[in-house]
Amino acid sequence: MKRAAMMVAVLGISVWSLGQDASKPAPGGQTPAGQTAPATGAAAAPQGKRPPQAKTKEEYDAYNTAKALPDGPAREKAADDFAKKFPDSELRIVLYEAAMNSYQQANDADKMQEMARKVLIYDPDQPDALIGVAQVLAERTHDTDLDRDQRIDEAKKDAQRALVTVDTDIPTAGLQPDQVALYKSFLKSEAYSIIGAIEYNAKAWTDAEADLRKSIDAFPQQVDPVAVLRLSLSLDQQTKYAEALKYANQAVDLTKEDTTVGKAARDEKDRLTKLNSGTAPGQTPAPK
Repeated sequence: MKRAAMMVAVLGISVWSLGQDASKPAPGGQTPAGQTAPATGAAAAPQGKRPPQAKTKEEYDAYNTAKALPDGPAREKAADDFAKKFPDSELRIVLYEAAMNSYQQANDADKMQEMARKVLIYDPDQPDALIGVAQVLAERTHDTDLDRDQRIDEAKKDAQRALVTVDTDIPTAGLQPDQVALYKSFLKSEAYSIIGAIEYNAKAWTDAEADLRKSIDAFPQQVDPVAVLRLSLSLDQQTKYAEALKYANQAVDLTKEDTTVGKAARDEKDRLTKLNSGTAPGQTPAPK
């Protein structure tokens, strides 16, 4: 979840930011979709879903006040108050996603998932929220949970749905095509990583390998070291030792030694190095 939080902050293209410029009401009614013009000389991004819009100046002013709040709890309360005052407003989803992103950046998984589920009440296809719910379910579900199968099934379905709606449900008015493409690639990487993790935990090594590769390839600008390590381990389980070592080395390069992932990556690298040199783990290499 830390990678997701960091990249949302870096890319700055959540529904919250997408909705800001397109939400100001025109006199007497809604703002025409796409009112924000792209930079001069730049090609406009293909139009996705119309950004949420305010219907009245009162609604727009209340929205601006709510979105200016600094943290998750304040934004959550403001979103709840706004939703009560403007029960038909399209901007409710924008405020709940602002709260979702704040909790995500604070690494508060439970509250992030709670806000994501509120977003999905207003738009069941919102890819950011689908991935948020799927991520928490995948990370927080244990074999001893009585509803384990239902939680894992929901996580996988949400991630798979996000892979579809990422191309249809992100407003693009006023954004540059490369900016939109980068954001979509990041979301796809997250979705494939979740699916790959679920398959990895189910010991479906071939399926896990395929989806973890897709996750890595989708967003090479910042590769997820956990996905790389899981890919190495999935290849290891299939006795593809040489390729597994390649990804173990990459996982080592992407992590610090004093982290959980970093230690696991180094242990896997040591194991595979011995296997690839013809020495079983725990044995001393034969003298040459």
